[in-house]
Amino acid sequence: MKFWKTFDIEVIKFKEGLHEVVFQIEDAFFQQVEGNELLKKGNLTARVKIDKGANLMELTFHIFGKVELTCDRSLEVFDHTLDFTEKMIYKFGSEVKEIDESVMMITRETPTINVAQLIYEYILLALPLKKIHPAYKNELDEEDNELEAGYVCVDREAAESSDEDSSDNTTTPVDPRWEQLGKLKNKE
Repeated sequence: MKFWKTFDIEVIKFKEGLHEVVFQIEDAFFQQVEGNELLKKGNLTARVKIDKGANLMELTFHIFGKVELTCDRSLEVFDHTLDFTEKMIYKFGSEVKEIDESVMMITRETPTINVAQLIYEYILLALPLKKIHPAYKNELDEEDNELEAGYVCVDREAAESSDEDSSDNTTTPVDPRWEQLGKLKNKE
């Protein structure tokens, strides 16, 4: 609990205008998150710019550094660089509640905002869907290009209507598997 307090921003102290708070995210941060199986190590900086106005506060998170990921293909560990910006708006209102994923309502008497969970979620959202070690990145790109070049996806209805409309006899290459299925369908 004491660890998470280091990610508190004492907003009640701030006057209207621009302010900045900097947080260091290291291995201990990821180890404190319950249920975290994806990230164990990292060295990031979260620079939070706070623009406090009369009715709201806009927090801009600039998070940059490296996290350690495990390759989905080879299970090798590698460092992945992150550098991204996210925004969160805190509106002043009568109660504390989440309006949507990027807008929270807080009261004017709210002394602190803890941004640890936000930082963690932003980091998770910035991770790639496919975690591929840089040594295998070129191989994967080549495989994807071969797959894209080898087959043509055909919208059957659009193809039939265009065949009726056009008078030229150009044919589009079709995946041989679909051709075989078409022959089976025509036998019935």
